[in-house]
Amino acid sequence: MASYRELLRTPGVGRIIAAQLTARFPNGMTSLAILLHIEHVTGSYGAAGLVLAATSIGQAIAGPVTSRWMGIWGMRRVLSLTLAVCALSIAVLALVEMAVPAYMVLGLVAGLSTPPVQSAVRTIYPKLVTSRQLTPLFSLDASLQEIIWILAPVVITLVATQAGTVPALLLIVVILIGGGAWFILSPEVGRVRIPRSRRSFGKVLTKPAVLLGTVIGLLLIGACAAVEAGVVASFGHGGLEAGFVLALFSVGSLAGGLAFGHIPMGPWAMARRIGIVTLGIALTAGSLYLTVEPNPWLLGGTLIVAGIGIAPALAVLFAMTSASVKFSDTAEAYGWIGTGQLIGAATGSAVAGFLIDGVGSVGAYWAAAAFAAVGLIVAVVFVRGFPDLRGRDASPIPDTEPVPVIT
Repeated sequence: MASYRELLRTPGVGRIIAAQLTARFPNGMTSLAILLHIEHVTGSYGAAGLVLAATSIGQAIAGPVTSRWMGIWGMRRVLSLTLAVCALSIAVLALVEMAVPAYMVLGLVAGLSTPPVQSAVRTIYPKLVTSRQLTPLFSLDASLQEIIWILAPVVITLVATQAGTVPALLLIVVILIGGGAWFILSPEVGRVRIPRSRRSFGKVLTKPAVLLGTVIGLLLIGACAAVEAGVVASFGHGGLEAGFVLALFSVGSLAGGLAFGHIPMGPWAMARRIGIVTLGIALTAGSLYLTVEPNPWLLGGTLIVAGIGIAPALAVLFAMTSASVKFSDTAEAYGWIGTGQLIGAATGSAVAGFLIDGVGSVGAYWAAAAFAAVGLIVAVVFVRGFPDLRGRDASPIPDTEPVPVIT
């Protein structure tokens, strides 16, 4: 923990971490709030699913696009514009009753305008700390984001059930504006300027580390989404056990990230960490055959094991991306990785849903284990595509320009 204390004493680091976590807190609330609100208004989970799908598609498209815009127009301009449009879209969705296609359009706009805070902050990090501190900072970031996934769903569910879905969506708007403004006005956001990229849009995916990060992020988050679906199916939407088990899953990730964040990252680091995730999820699936009814303590214990590898794996993903691209391409690279994770979440949930209907909740856990196992295979087969960051600076490659020389 000494390395984390030293990190948080670095000027600006604690402030920017707190600001970006607050600004991203609605990410853990919006999907659930939209689902509950549209179902409440229309009486149809099918309609709610369509609106949610439109929102997710918008977020997937926006990731690399708005992230790249930050290098053209500046971080503060892009973040401010997307924040205003997103907040307005969610407010209208909450306050105005309309037909399902209109809700879908608003959901799409809200998704397209999701502020690219994650890409921005991970582009800022290398400018805040020394090269020795960057890898632990990525680990700390990956760990602390679990707070969002532990608390946000609980908060929004309580507000939606006790006060109503309209107040729940308006709460998201308030946090979105407050947290977003805090992040945008942070001095670090104003000091860091992303150079305009000289590469064509999407060319950054030709970098092996970025492509591997996008694919593995898709598979890892797909596994997590399938686990979440399996837990809900095991205990029901209203069961306190489901929240307890998912909280343990996130606590395992938080603990793993903090415990292993200081370990140097070699080419095999990703395979080892995803191997832990795969083992834990396989144990979770196997444990269902040991009891007649799902046991929350048994499932929670095995999911703690699985969770231990998640934040450390994400930390490798962030660090290898940073170390493999020019500074002008980092925001777009993180945008693509975010899009991969969104696709993984949607795919994992969909596959798990079909298997739950067919064979029960155990099918979701085996689907999650399969996602993680494929990620492990990719990490092993393409191990040469992972940079060796042991004793190496994980900062982005500097942007250089030709210098005229008089001869």
